[in-house]
Amino acid sequence: EEVAAAYGVKHSFGPEYIIPAPFDPRLMEIVPAAVAQAAMDSGVATKPIANMAAYRQELRARLNPTTSVLSLADEGARANPKRVIFAEGEEEVVLRAAIAFKAEGYGTPVLVGRESVLESLRALGANPDDFELHNSVNSPLVPEMVDLLYKRLQRRGYLRRDAERMVNRDRNIFGALLLQMGKADAMITGVTRTWAESMRQVKRVIDPQQGRTPFGMHILVGQSHTVFMADTTVNERPNAEELADIAEGAALVARRMGHEPRVAFLSYSNFGNPEGRWLENLRGAIKALDARGAEFEYEGEMSPDVALNPKQLANYPFARLSGPANVLIMPGLQSANISAKLLRELGGDSIIGPILMGMEKSVQIAPMTASASELVMLAVLAAGGIAR
Repeated sequence: EEVAAAYGVKHSFGPEYIIPAPFDPRLMEIVPAAVAQAAMDSGVATKPIANMAAYRQELRARLNPTTSVLSLADEGARANPKRVIFAEGEEEVVLRAAIAFKAEGYGTPVLVGRESVLESLRALGANPDDFELHNSVNSPLVPEMVDLLYKRLQRRGYLRRDAERMVNRDRNIFGALLLQMGKADAMITGVTRTWAESMRQVKRVIDPQQGRTPFGMHILVGQSHTVFMADTTVNERPNAEELADIAEGAALVARRMGHEPRVAFLSYSNFGNPEGRWLENLRGAIKALDARGAEFEYEGEMSPDVALNPKQLANYPFARLSGPANVLIMPGLQSANISAKLLRELGGDSIIGPILMGMEKSVQIAPMTASASELVMLAVLAAGGIAR
């Protein structure tokens, strides 16, 4: 799907199309594995590959530094396959992601959409019998869903007919209710609506985890570094306690992915130079973590160059970081979201995210421009127990 978009064509197997753009790095894990599998199936191969999934993972890791970062999530998802709802099941990019998710052995895709989705799966070369489809038009779960949603919203200005309309017409509401009712373990959405609108719909059904502050994070992956950045999507101007919550949640994700967190609270100021009106929230977050006895390194306020450059950090020998920060806590949503999007468009690193943390159920909201591989990545993070 990504390669087809890059070359501006819609490929279909035939005499004009056998091996697509064979040296495109996006296909370097696909084509060799397919050739090897065909060689084994035909009996040509003299040394069969015992574990094709591991072989593809090895190919991936050689070319893409993101792969090693995701290895723990990948292993977790394969070891304990989950049911993941793909709420926008009528979109081709979502169907491609669902097909890949199942083919890689990560779990069972649960699609939300009309019956035409089954024909779309056939057109993409998949067997519709391998997928579970939920359609609000004929789902026996709709009455229970309406009851559940109306109970949640009846004191927020909604009538029962409003709940009926949302269940029957809104795929995010319908998918979130499936998740809330225990019909799946996680949900992926986002490609048909803005992130903020998708989040508003999800929150009508699913609450934040008790005692936690929901937040979004991006992961920057380079050849020699991995950096976690939060909050990039949810809290416009977090207070000190919320910043401390975000730091704890981001540090937890870093640990789950095999990194020892070193957290920096970012600012234009380095320890009071220059002074400013917004620094108290950052200083309050440090005090809050002190009071909580946080078991990871953290420091602030500091500018990005001090947080990431050891020579700059050496100018502040009292700083409590043993090395460059790998978890960056931003002071507000504007700076965080702008930075994440600039890095995605202009930076040389791979970008994972946004990843939604702190909700009662595992929900991931992708960017509207997400590719199939990015959707699979979010699904794996959710299914592998990293993003929750």
